[in-house]
Amino acid sequence: MQRYLVLANGSVYAGTAFGSQKAAAGELVFTTGMTGYQEAITDASYHDQILTFTYPLIGNYGVNPDDYESGHPQPAAIVVHELARRPSNWRESMSLGDWAAMCELPGISGVDTRALTKEIRDAGVMQAALVDEVTPAIIAQVASAQYGQQQVAAVTSQAPAASAAAELRVGVLDFGYKDSILRELHARGMQTVLFPATTDAQTILDAGLDGMMLSNGPGNPEELADVLPVIRELQAQLPLMAICLGHQLFALANGAQTYKLKFGHRGFNHAVRSLADGSIGFTSQNHGFAVAKDSLAGTGLTVTHEEINDGTVEGLKLVGHNAFSVQFHPDAAPGPHDYAGLFDQFKRNILAAKEAPAHA
Repeated sequence: MQRYLVLANGSVYAGTAFGSQKAAAGELVFTTGMTGYQEAITDASYHDQILTFTYPLIGNYGVNPDDYESGHPQPAAIVVHELARRPSNWRESMSLGDWAAMCELPGISGVDTRALTKEIRDAGVMQAALVDEVTPAIIAQVASAQYGQQQVAAVTSQAPAASAAAELRVGVLDFGYKDSILRELHARGMQTVLFPATTDAQTILDAGLDGMMLSNGPGNPEELADVLPVIRELQAQLPLMAICLGHQLFALANGAQTYKLKFGHRGFNHAVRSLADGSIGFTSQNHGFAVAKDSLAGTGLTVTHEEINDGTVEGLKLVGHNAFSVQFHPDAAPGPHDYAGLFDQFKRNILAAKEAPAHA
């Protein structure tokens, strides 16, 4: 069945439908990852976006039960050049096409994703829709549509939930967390306690935590002004680490500003420099907003990492506090594990804080 991807600027891309046949609309973005399509599709940071894969063949190793980042697909739809017809992998349980149909995820294949990505790169991300026919009315509707407000409310946990008891107890303020973040914490002897994004600071502090994680998630950080005073209270009393959207909220809570990137950073090959020693590592990223470097003066925030290609802020540390953040995903699922040691740093910070009273 033929379907069409209609962009807000009037461009139309024809292709073949797969997965669900339901209507789909959202912000059109692209990811440069060569692998990891299952993890990307289940990453809540892509909630309600139309996700384009730049790699030409998607689905060649199928889908398996172990590589979920959340319980279900998060994008409004996915766009591929070629959908693998015969996936083959020892871990595979079904094809991407069958999984998309089962999960009611709309998809379109046969699209010139190289041309589409160039258009997004030049014009910036924009609204788009998957439709069965193209009419002037549909083009006008896409051009005037606004999607993506208050996305965190749709993906955050509905109630607190704790993992098995462990050496340390760490809270995770959930803006759309990835399972891989929890796995990295568990692997280092940390029990995780998930809190909905709307949880007040006192409830979190009453949970007997040793540290606090601010998770990744979708949408515009400026829509979450209510959480900023909560973050300020948490960072004053607990060692804190923040990732992706959590990094942006950490910056806003301390007086910095954020802005929307033209087409974002999405993929698993983004080079980042550590300002501490000048070393460069490759990172997994998925974000459309960034912290404004020129807004950091007087905030107490210092830059710890920066993006090689465009110089955007990739890491922050709050002077006088046991708190730091990174824009990228050190959990790297999928992606390079160059910065996995940041979870070890977080644990060291927690242990140092627990030992501090004994030396006072």
